[in-house]
Amino acid sequence: MARGRGHGAAVVAAAAFAVACCCIAGCSGVASAATYYVGDGGGWSLGSASWPNGKQFHAGDVLVFRYMTWMHNVVAVGEEGYNGCTTPAGSRTYASGNDIVTLARGDNRFICTRYGHCYLGMKMVVNAA
Repeated sequence: MARGRGHGAAVVAAAAFAVACCCIAGCSGVASAATYYVGDGGGWSLGSASWPNGKQFHAGDVLVFRYMTWMHNVVAVGEEGYNGCTTPAGSRTYASGNDIVTLARGDNRFICTRYGHCYLGMKMVVNAA
């Protein structure tokens, strides 16, 4: 038996509604993570301690540490390691010169353990909301 004339229009309208809902759901989700290059053009260096100032970071954002591998490294530490310029057991050490670190919520602390650089101020705290 033949269907009425309005059936085709109803199917098209329902399909359009479904597509619109998918688009809205996709756009209203969690914002994508931002990528930051530590030290901007200067890279991870003795002057990086103040680099996070004025920036707003979020959990899931990515930091890229660029540096000369023979001169620096990056060690993710807790508060004790940060304050004492030490590498407690379980600390993550990066040494590629192009390290990618995803921020966790709260304070993320980083130091350089090469050549006493941490004691010279090569350390920073990045707070992610």
